[in-house]
Amino acid sequence: HILAQTFAGECYQCGNGTIKNEKLAFEYIEKVANKNFANGQLRIGYFYDTGVGIKQDINNAFYWYEKAANNGNIMAIYNLGYCYNNGKGVTKDINKAIYLEKLSFEKEIYNWLLNNQNNSNSIFLLGYLNRFGIGTSKNNKKAFNLFISASEKHHFLAQTFAGECYQCGNGITKNEKLAFDYLEKLANKNFAHGQYRIGYFYENGIGIKKDLKKAFHYYEKSANNGNKMATYILGYCYKNGKGVEKDYNKAFELFRQSATGEYSNGIVMLGYCYEIGIGIEIDMQKAFELYQKSADLENMVAQYNLGVMYENGKEITKDLNKAIYWYKKSAQQGYQKAHYRLNLLQYQ
Repeated sequence: HILAQTFAGECYQCGNGTIKNEKLAFEYIEKVANKNFANGQLRIGYFYDTGVGIKQDINNAFYWYEKAANNGNIMAIYNLGYCYNNGKGVTKDINKAIYLEKLSFEKEIYNWLLNNQNNSNSIFLLGYLNRFGIGTSKNNKKAFNLFISASEKHHFLAQTFAGECYQCGNGITKNEKLAFDYLEKLANKNFAHGQYRIGYFYENGIGIKKDLKKAFHYYEKSANNGNKMATYILGYCYKNGKGVEKDYNKAFELFRQSATGEYSNGIVMLGYCYEIGIGIEIDMQKAFELYQKSADLENMVAQYNLGVMYENGKEITKDLNKAIYWYKKSAQQGYQKAHYRLNLLQYQ
């Protein structure tokens, strides 16, 4: 019996109910470790690490910690990270140490949530970890069931994720009507992200008949509740006259609001307004600065726009090498216009 052997070994190690005998403790636990029992492997690693019942051997300690870690033992994963951090039994590798310590932390959180499903927050977080494979293997079906369970306890974020699962078919058969129903409940509770999603559904006819005026209505509600994506889309509505009359001044103001912080889409659109003169006088220097800021945030459209400015020398010194650099950055993210310009420049 593996657990009995483990406890017998620990009795010998600590002198519980018998005379303390670290050599016998090692022998009992070693049998368990050789049967691929993770806790036994962890213990043998510890014995080798500290010289309990056996001559200290850091290399063997690392070997057993690694085996236990591969079998999912959280403490072994942490100890393995410690070994990499300090070069104990292995070449020092700070990046691997950080990765392993983070992994052990994630697994510890996952196990705690697994054993404490007594409120909607815990259930939702457990679903989230399963959805994205944090601290456990990715499992969309389990994630969906947990989102539904938390949703029934009126957890807003769980209802959002449940709706998105129905929309995309993650862990459940795709059902856009149910996706709409879930997110509409949130929108009607004045939840900004739910309002944004319902606006998107109305705009694109997902789970409901397409209705641009209703899309605008929900985007506006979401924007008024502070959602930057909705503020940005609302700017587009005013710019293009979608669900509302065109108003370039309002479009500019909304793009300006969405450009605060590090929302790269808002920043690049504000730059575009300055470049073209949408709701504001043309200012190429300001456009360049905003494109640069957005490009540094890895926005592929901003990277492309910077490439165009460098290629054409628009208000900045013409520099084909920098143009190619930014086109490449944009193309690597899949922006087709950048691929096209890059090919033209490279084969001139």
